[in-house]
Amino acid sequence: MRDFHLPGRSPVLATNGVCATSHPLGALVAIQTLQAGGNAMDAAIAGAVVLGLCEPQMTGLGGDCFALISPAGSDDVISVNGSGAAPAAATGAALREKGHKTVLPESADSVTLPGAVDAFCAMSERWGRTGLDAILAPAIHYAEAGVPVAPRVAFDWAEAEGNLQGVARDWFLDNGAVPKVGTLHRHKGVAEVLRRIAAQGRDAFYTGEVAEDMQSALAAAGGVHTLDDFANVNHLTGTPLSGSYGGKELLEHPPNGQGAAAILLLNMLKHFGIADMDPFGAERAHIEIECAKLAYDARNRFVADPDHAARVAHMLDPQTAEKLAALVDPNRAMPSATVISEAVHRDTIYITVVDRDRMAVSLIYSIFRSFGSGIASDKFGILMHNRGSGFSLEPGHPNELMGGKRPMHTIIPGMLRNNGRVVMPFGVMGGQYQSHGHARFVSNLTDFGLDPQSAIDGPRCFHEKGDTRVERGYSDAVRQALADKGHRVVTPDSAIGGAQAIQIHDTGVLEGASDPRKDGCALGY
Repeated sequence: MRDFHLPGRSPVLATNGVCATSHPLGALVAIQTLQAGGNAMDAAIAGAVVLGLCEPQMTGLGGDCFALISPAGSDDVISVNGSGAAPAAATGAALREKGHKTVLPESADSVTLPGAVDAFCAMSERWGRTGLDAILAPAIHYAEAGVPVAPRVAFDWAEAEGNLQGVARDWFLDNGAVPKVGTLHRHKGVAEVLRRIAAQGRDAFYTGEVAEDMQSALAAAGGVHTLDDFANVNHLTGTPLSGSYGGKELLEHPPNGQGAAAILLLNMLKHFGIADMDPFGAERAHIEIECAKLAYDARNRFVADPDHAARVAHMLDPQTAEKLAALVDPNRAMPSATVISEAVHRDTIYITVVDRDRMAVSLIYSIFRSFGSGIASDKFGILMHNRGSGFSLEPGHPNELMGGKRPMHTIIPGMLRNNGRVVMPFGVMGGQYQSHGHARFVSNLTDFGLDPQSAIDGPRCFHEKGDTRVERGYSDAVRQALADKGHRVVTPDSAIGGAQAIQIHDTGVLEGASDPRKDGCALGY
């Protein structure tokens, strides 16, 4: 239990349904959907689409999504991959010939086909109850009436304003200025697109005038996308990856998501006695960071399009984790995980809903970088993501850019089972951080017995681009101890990621938790 003398959040306890997400309007719409007779799938989609208006720098119809779904009356979990592929004419060789070593995030080359709308429509039809017209009605209302810009959203908007280009600046700036806290953000182009999807389904988005609008904008920016590419977008369904830690089973999305890296990281942490360490001390932080470096190195080598990710079993093998763990020096930061492990091998929304029948949905939805590629369509203002910048341009790499391939994705929803029973959908936002964040959240729950809200609240650290990014929640003594071990310690401008979770108790009570690093909350009824 938290100290009530200090700022903090209590968990949200309810019995009929709970939603936890990163903006209050998204949570409210989800709960209203449940109260109107919808189920967790209807509520999750309704809330997610509203979040594209509340947090347009994070997500929108031009993005991708992934979901883990546990249907009512079952502890089975199904994965839905709503990520799009590269256009058929795309090749890594063409970009190498232009002198590129990476796929530029602001280019049309970085825009893979947006897959979220296809997945939303398919999930609504298979698992939903109320239909697309009811699901999308709240988002249509808010797109027309406007959503007041929240504090964290305003902060992110100002940081990423430079990513917007061309007509996107007309759609997403307020007379050329960054919207301030409380400014109403409207998007009548999205309202019209949603009306068409509600009436005609996914073809209203992937064929006809809306698809033509997106395709022409990309062609004008140098893209090789065709109308056939849009028409051929399709989602995948499958079985999650499975790992275990501290008596709990962790279910993760298979490639092209990075879920295998979270399982690998937890398997490595088993070798270090994490539970005996200070949960927010330097020793745990160092071990976790060093293990994450190696897990991410494996991710970068092996995670790719489902048809090209041939080494996932190697990543999940406990022997791989044991060999990698042996490379960690408890007293010294490694300079290069790639060299050391050679012989062994950020912007997103998350929403989770559990309903009275205990259907559980764990859904993550993103345009990748803040404001994605920065390219928007002219007529409808659909902002295109830049997931293609996750491709490699290394010839022969499993994740090499190629037409029809899905890129390695950072976004991953999570789900926990205990003794075969689904007990917690959860997710951690934060771009590259997500695999690390999943492992840390599960470790907080199991190694230290923290409740979901406390497990989310705890300070975070993450190694990226040579820096060890340490939130201000850590003490100066921890920062110094990490520096003494060779880490280049920096304090990031913004907090690291965000998270939400819902615990399903044996008593029938649902316990929702939501990250104070975002504007959102958990709500229940």
